[in-house]
Amino acid sequence: MSFITRLTCAAALALGTALPIAAQEGSLTISVGFGPSAEVPDPRASYNGWMSNQTGVTETLMGIDYDMNLYPRLAAGIEQSSPTTWRVTLREGVTFHDGAPVTAQAVIDSIAAISDEGHPGHNARVAKLLDLAGMPTDGDNVVIFETNAPNAAFPWTLSEPAIAILGASSDAFPINATGPFVFKEAVPEQLYRAEANPDYRLGTPGLSEVRVVVAANPATAALAFEAGEVDLVINYPETDFNRIKDTGAQGFSAPTARLYFYTVNAASGPMSNPLIRQAVSYAIDRQSVVDAALSGVGGVPAGTVYPDGKGWAADIPAPYDPAKAEALLTEAGAVKEGGAWMLDGAPLEIDIVTYSSRAALPPTAELTQAFLAAIGVKANITVGEWSASNDAIKAGEADLFLQAWVTTPQGDPGGVLETLLKSDGGSNSGGYANARLDDLLAQGRLTFEHAERKAIYDEVQEIIVSEAALIPIFHVSQTNVGVPGLTGYQVHPTETYWITHETKVVK
Repeated sequence: MSFITRLTCAAALALGTALPIAAQEGSLTISVGFGPSAEVPDPRASYNGWMSNQTGVTETLMGIDYDMNLYPRLAAGIEQSSPTTWRVTLREGVTFHDGAPVTAQAVIDSIAAISDEGHPGHNARVAKLLDLAGMPTDGDNVVIFETNAPNAAFPWTLSEPAIAILGASSDAFPINATGPFVFKEAVPEQLYRAEANPDYRLGTPGLSEVRVVVAANPATAALAFEAGEVDLVINYPETDFNRIKDTGAQGFSAPTARLYFYTVNAASGPMSNPLIRQAVSYAIDRQSVVDAALSGVGGVPAGTVYPDGKGWAADIPAPYDPAKAEALLTEAGAVKEGGAWMLDGAPLEIDIVTYSSRAALPPTAELTQAFLAAIGVKANITVGEWSASNDAIKAGEADLFLQAWVTTPQGDPGGVLETLLKSDGGSNSGGYANARLDDLLAQGRLTFEHAERKAIYDEVQEIIVSEAALIPIFHVSQTNVGVPGLTGYQVHPTETYWITHETKVVK
């Protein structure tokens, strides 16, 4: 069998202000909610590769285009020569930032670090996605990837930003990559800066510098934009999106694969009961959440984990049925007394945790609280950092964790669900376990025919909804705001691409 892939806070912002100009001539300053984790954030470790990929510093063997198609990037092509063997031919003439050629051995050395627990580039999540048995070469220009088991997602996995192709690092090039921009410095959780690579193979970049600054509060980022301190805000507050466009700023908005959802504590507490999880899901009016938290501009209600139009969504509606929710609570053994639900002789209370770096998260939690109160269930909300919220749900100290993930960051449906919901998933902080779901996710990797894979992931989605293994709320359209004259930029459905050599600011 052969497979060839080819290139196919509104209140704080109520007063209008003067339109900002570019923060620095020839540069682009971008405001985001998350920053680098180290002074030299190895792109292979954790999720550092997202920022280096977004800023045009690093590149991967494969890429995802704006229509969610897979294409060769640093690779010239990829061919499957057996169920567990993939031949990747590299583009000729590609060099690292220090001028060294990109060879098959350089690719192997770069990727091998991901599985090396003693290397700064180690990434257990990505090593699991790759599942490599070996990486021999066939000359200087071909890497042969041997996997431990058949993996239909493998070509898509090579677009994962953490699988950045890097050369040997040095003082001059601590992140020695291949993109149109060269890493220069980072200040943990504050700044990431890169300068143009004049020798980039596709042409001289239109910007001399890209600066990423961190504003954990989206309203702060919006104010900085209006003050002319930044040129582009990623995840601009949806509630202020239409107003800021009226000032003459550019609004960039497009559907993405990012899902706002609740991770459930399936291991302990009330949410360990599937009936109560389903009741919570039925109690939430998703359309009202979209209208209020996103001002109707930023998303659509979600009945399942994948958005429509991205190739994998099952036809599952977003339910809203308070009467059904109360019937499920009764079936779960709860009793309504004086307008409030009791469970096992105690008031039924649900603890919700979330974080504030995405503007829509806290109001979504508050709306959920209100919808639960409407049926007689008390909910408590704690807003903190992502890591603290994740720790709370993992420790059984919370019942619901509201968060936002891109569900198909590599264009393939399996990776994120394996991470979030498989019994041994690295981000299965709620402790959900379902043997049938585990089996289906494994089958998804082993099945190469698209129609058969679609049927598998349809059943996966049906299980998720029937058990409320997680509770989807809405699919988001990313709303970004930029200065006039910013060209060569658009919202990517995976959110992993921002800047290319063609991005520039024209005054």
